[in-house]
Amino acid sequence: MVSWAGAHLSLVSAAKVIFWASAGMLMYVYLGYPALLVLLASFCRRPSKQPGYYPTISVLIAAYNEETHIGQKLAETLALEYPLDKMEILVVSDGSADRTDEIVKSCQDPRVKLLRIDARRGKTNAQNEGVKQCRGEVIVFSDATAVYHPKALQYLACHYEDAQVGAVSGRYQYFDPQGESPTGLGSVAFWNYENLIKKLQSRISTLTGCSGCIYSVRKSIYTPLPAASCSDLVEPLHVVRNGYRVMFEDRALAYEETTKSSGEEFGMRVRVVTRGIRGILSVHELLNFWKHGWISFQLISHKVLRWLVPFSLIVLLLSNAALVKIPVYRLLFVLQILFYSFGLLSMLIPLHRRWKPLGIPLYFCTLNAAALFGIFEILRGQKYVVWETIRK
Repeated sequence: MVSWAGAHLSLVSAAKVIFWASAGMLMYVYLGYPALLVLLASFCRRPSKQPGYYPTISVLIAAYNEETHIGQKLAETLALEYPLDKMEILVVSDGSADRTDEIVKSCQDPRVKLLRIDARRGKTNAQNEGVKQCRGEVIVFSDATAVYHPKALQYLACHYEDAQVGAVSGRYQYFDPQGESPTGLGSVAFWNYENLIKKLQSRISTLTGCSGCIYSVRKSIYTPLPAASCSDLVEPLHVVRNGYRVMFEDRALAYEETTKSSGEEFGMRVRVVTRGIRGILSVHELLNFWKHGWISFQLISHKVLRWLVPFSLIVLLLSNAALVKIPVYRLLFVLQILFYSFGLLSMLIPLHRRWKPLGIPLYFCTLNAAALFGIFEILRGQKYVVWETIRK
């Protein structure tokens, strides 16, 4: 009897250790790391760069079946406040089967050019091919659905006056126009959080990733990437590896609509995670803390541990279940069950339409389920090269 009681006590103690270790990992990823960045950034003041430096710019738009948006995108880009003789627009049509090419060709402005790729090979390959045709000193990568702030190019360009700057990222601003997306508020909150992380990283030293629909690179240091790589993560890592800094410019805004459903968000996040993991593995030497210090610390804290969050959530729930007879842990277990229940219920009933914060559990679950699925996709050798246009 004494032996059984001792064994039970040991199991309870082990469950507590596992529970708090998992909880600690989650708290570090979502609170501890940002708090550390805030502390370090408070000692690093950098004056804002003011527009006034105007290198030649090529806006590269990789497009697949974007007949709905490409005309408006061209008109908005041509209207951006940047010297007329220092900007060109290149649309790289990645095997589009609709009227995308026709619409681009119909544009009368000589600064607009079309590069047609007949065999569809994906966004990253389209960017690789497009850069070869660009004449600008700086390449700005954009999406056909992204709407830029009128002075966005000026804000990106001014940083290149510093010869040590190799890439500059702008800022995502997601919006849910009808307020009907079940993950809309979650997307907005997540990207506000991500933008804060980028801002702090940039103030301290350098970014290790950019915003996909608005980031720029010096053409002279652009590195062609494998088609399965996530270019807005891997290209900045090559820039850093080559000894340049990657900056964040929060005044360079790009507005994009949120996904319409949790299914679309899940599919998009799976692709992002899978391509991101492959990308970091392609420059795995940057994970060597003893050689790359701060860069390695950022990648592990902000990327690797973030992708491992689903495993911590599972362990947290299971260890909590083993402690359910203890009142405090019983309450924590009930709170977890309620949180996940709201997430599952939101897939069936649009709770977010009654109160938008009710959509956050679904977004959190979608985000981490996608990370878990993305890891499994990597293990079975899956690659995501091409993409589907989902916003109509």
